[in-house]
Amino acid sequence: MHTPLAELERQISAVFETNDVLPSAARSVARALVAAEAAGQSGHGLRRVPAYVKQVRAGKVDGRAEPVAELRRPGALSIDAGFGFAYPALDLAVAELAPLARSQGIASAAIHRSHHAGVMALTVERFAEQGLIAMMFANAPAAMAPWGGKKPLYGTNPIAFAVPLTDADPIVIDLALSKVARGKVMEAQQRGVAIPDDWALDADGHPTTDPDAAMKGTMAPAGGAKGAALAFMVEVLAAGLTGAHFSYEASSLFDDKGPPPALGHFIIAFDPQATAGAGVAERLGALAQAMQSEDGVRLPGRRGRSLRRHALEQGLEIDDGVMQAIAAL
Repeated sequence: MHTPLAELERQISAVFETNDVLPSAARSVARALVAAEAAGQSGHGLRRVPAYVKQVRAGKVDGRAEPVAELRRPGALSIDAGFGFAYPALDLAVAELAPLARSQGIASAAIHRSHHAGVMALTVERFAEQGLIAMMFANAPAAMAPWGGKKPLYGTNPIAFAVPLTDADPIVIDLALSKVARGKVMEAQQRGVAIPDDWALDADGHPTTDPDAAMKGTMAPAGGAKGAALAFMVEVLAAGLTGAHFSYEASSLFDDKGPPPALGHFIIAFDPQATAGAGVAERLGALAQAMQSEDGVRLPGRRGRSLRRHALEQGLEIDDGVMQAIAAL
């Protein structure tokens, strides 16, 4: 049976409220997790609910936290997530940063004392829907070694980018700097299935198909040394410039052990007309058309948007095991 998205959001929000999460935060988290599920990103979707709830119960996440924004410069916003969930802080960043970018031409939001950033495409596209270009960087608990090393130092450290198009969906890029997002390994672990041998390395630095060994080892960087170098860049932007924990200082997002992970996110929003003038929309549209002119080329972000439209119309079919685990909370 397919469940409407609004009903899923209501159910998930109720679970969090029952576990002493502020209603506003519960709704924010529920919207984000259901949207991730609808976009085909189940590793960032409803499978996260049990871990999230356990972390609230253990005090690893403050369910009563409310994010606070401080404007430190005309185009520099600092947001304290208060050891709460990331999604209310990201909602606040979208609300506060978009008008700053329009007035200044470019503006940034530095978020600290935060949690799992989820599907970052869902954040940056909200800026693009307002005519802005946006970039987002987030660090995560250590899961990837510097090139040539075996000890986890960087997170999978995703980056996201969104560009508005006139009379068309935005172009959205969202990718982890590991070969795959660690949530995919977690999902394989939960399902008891093997992973491809190029996703991760075991604790001895050898390729593995065992998700348990992968979770104890390190993720393989996308693009080898280049991916590892970009992971360092994200550490600087998401943690060094925000005051958040570095990846190697952060506790796990998958269990309820230890202190809050206190991760960081850094968002930059641009008003393209500030630099390129009124004709920028047509220029960006021309680039998109050039990309699509060749058979087989698909604009980035289109698959996720299509899946979400279908889910909005038809609802979502969720694995029984996932819903049973949520109901037990």
